[in-house]
Amino acid sequence: MHKLTKPKLVKIRSANEAKKYGIAAANMKELIKKGCNLLKVSSSKVHVCLYEDGTVVTEEYFQNLPDNTELVLLPEGQSWNIMDVILGLDRDTDLLISAAKDLLSDEHSPKRRRILGDLLRNLRDNSEVENREEDKDWFEGIDAQFKTKIRGYLKEVDGYTQTIPNAKTKSEYKKVVEILAEKLKAARYNGTYFDRSERDIHRLCTQEGWFSCQCAFDENNCAFLHSINPYGRILFSTWNLDHLIEKKRTVIPTFAEALKGNKSGDINMDYFYKLLFTRENLKLVHIICHKKGAHELSCDSRKIYKRVRRTVK
Repeated sequence: MHKLTKPKLVKIRSANEAKKYGIAAANMKELIKKGCNLLKVSSSKVHVCLYEDGTVVTEEYFQNLPDNTELVLLPEGQSWNIMDVILGLDRDTDLLISAAKDLLSDEHSPKRRRILGDLLRNLRDNSEVENREEDKDWFEGIDAQFKTKIRGYLKEVDGYTQTIPNAKTKSEYKKVVEILAEKLKAARYNGTYFDRSERDIHRLCTQEGWFSCQCAFDENNCAFLHSINPYGRILFSTWNLDHLIEKKRTVIPTFAEALKGNKSGDINMDYFYKLLFTRENLKLVHIICHKKGAHELSCDSRKIYKRVRRTVK
């Protein structure tokens, strides 16, 4: 008598549908026959591959698969790449969300789960909405969060006043802080950096709302290729603005020192304004790329004071 082969339990699906079926089959021939009947496709010239990575399944490989392995039934000549399929569904967001959810429910790899989770959060958005009035909840906390940061920088500059012992220098310092505050207010606290409807030169993101990590202060490119779309509801809390020439360690102390024996009108306000509040000295960085150690960069001594115009006799 022939030894009976115990049927193997697997899940099978077609390349074009998310729905899957449970099948018990003792061999590849039986698997293909049952699969084609369920999926209503011709059994001639088809092959089977792993849903996870596209590996073509042979008879020997099939016999060694663990139960409940997910398989895809494909026509001859067609290969399988799950990421290509997901990206190919982009024209139909509902299908894409369904496919990503389905993948997430069966996925055990932490890395893949994170990628799929990010994808889902990115899809559940109103990314075509252009302003707060159309969808206030969607815009909540995006540019406002960073306007608050910029205001915080101004508060730090103002707070340094209490550390200046000389009364005259302190008085001049206060005048400069007031000028900086007015300048910053006029610039709407540079909220344009996070407004995708602004012109290219005024924003840090693409028209679709994508921000790219500008890397650590001492690097030119982000090795991790960090990017984020807060308009797609991915948490933006792991990103920060980083001063290349450090605000607390360098810019503010240099600013205060420059006022010793000088008037506020002698100071190059535009230079310090740019160092404190603009992208000329700010990088948008992912938390991994945000180095907390001393940057050891200094202010340009040639730009601290206004240039004195020499009159020709």
